[in-house]
Amino acid sequence: MAEGSEFCRPRLIRFSDCDPAGIVFYPQYFVMLNGLVEDWVNAGLGLSYHGLVAQRRIGLPTVKLEVDFRAVSRMGDQVMLGLAVERLGSRSLTLQVRCFEPVSGEVRMQMQQVLVTTSLDTHRAVAIPDDMRAAIVRNAPALG
Repeated sequence: MAEGSEFCRPRLIRFSDCDPAGIVFYPQYFVMLNGLVEDWVNAGLGLSYHGLVAQRRIGLPTVKLEVDFRAVSRMGDQVMLGLAVERLGSRSLTLQVRCFEPVSGEVRMQMQQVLVTTSLDTHRAVAIPDDMRAAIVRNAPALG
């Protein structure tokens, strides 16, 4: 990950994130990290996620996930969620996403996620929109 290229957001682990053992129920990480992708598009790229999906009819479905769960997160933990673009293709992008403890840096979970830009009308892959590509490259010039 290039220095400064990771988009981060703090996240409180809530009661609703946890299973009866008091730790994050693993599917909840996917919900949290989907929210992180929305935040990244809005705040990190300066685009409108709502505009992309609802108006421009461009979807960002996940087509591949590889996940490592390394340590537990418990209700009340303050964690950091981070996202960096590893690869930028013509119709897809590969993200490195992680949940980590912000002080020690301990990684709780990390995943590689492949998103494909699709038409929500035809459900076929389409080119990554030019403004989205430009914003990604602006934040991670090595991808350009």
